[in-house]
Amino acid sequence: MRIARVLTVAALLLGAAASPAVADSSPSASPSGDGAAPTSAGTSFRTATEIQQGQQATASASTGDYLYWQFPAEEQQRPTVRATVKLPSSPRSSAQTWQLDVYDGLRRRQACQYGAQTRTADRDASSVNLSCTLRTVRAWAEPWADDPLPGTYYIRLTVVGVSTADLGQPVNAEVRVDSKDIGGSAAVDGSLAEPLVPGIATRSEKSSDSDTDTAALSKLRPDASGWWSDRWVWTGVGGILAALAGIGGYALTRGSGRPSRVPPGA
Repeated sequence: MRIARVLTVAALLLGAAASPAVADSSPSASPSGDGAAPTSAGTSFRTATEIQQGQQATASASTGDYLYWQFPAEEQQRPTVRATVKLPSSPRSSAQTWQLDVYDGLRRRQACQYGAQTRTADRDASSVNLSCTLRTVRAWAEPWADDPLPGTYYIRLTVVGVSTADLGQPVNAEVRVDSKDIGGSAAVDGSLAEPLVPGIATRSEKSSDSDTDTAALSKLRPDASGWWSDRWVWTGVGGILAALAGIGGYALTRGSGRPSRVPPGA
């Protein structure tokens, strides 16, 4: 009976502790952007149009243009960038190959974990769909590593294979960024002093001389996740299970009590 009570208490404690962890590790709904979604794109890193995660940004351009957007991403997120290029209905001389690239705040090109980053549209295709799912954003990494870090990310969309006769034809582009919250399984020990956003170095230098003379930063700053993560919950669950395992092992091995003092055969 004592062992049954111990196991019952263990099941109740495990269920109570694991319930918030399951909620934290489930995919989070992407927030809708504040205000109207952008209807234009930049032509370089410096002029990249700012978008929020969950916004459907659009832009009108010509075949051969470089289109740039930027968005924020925080630690323990796995961003997915999707782009749709609507091609002109007029006849094209050949197929076109479009490519979607994502760069971090240091303008390092980030590899796609999966997704169709480059696709070729036939000469009679009406649109082409591209996607790129990045690796999980880490709170901290070694200087030599190429891991995604919290801060601003840049999107570049352009055609990389097209005939000269098709250059300049009008196209419409749609871009959207959504993220999945990975949770404490992606947590690391350490964090950046500042997120990788444009102008952060200039602001840090000027702020030491004057509190008011600071450089203008990008409005897209990732939200700080803080020190809490569901890794703390699972650490507590592990400690509780270890304690209960010790109690159960003691209950199973201690026997029925003290041995009898009467010698055998007496």
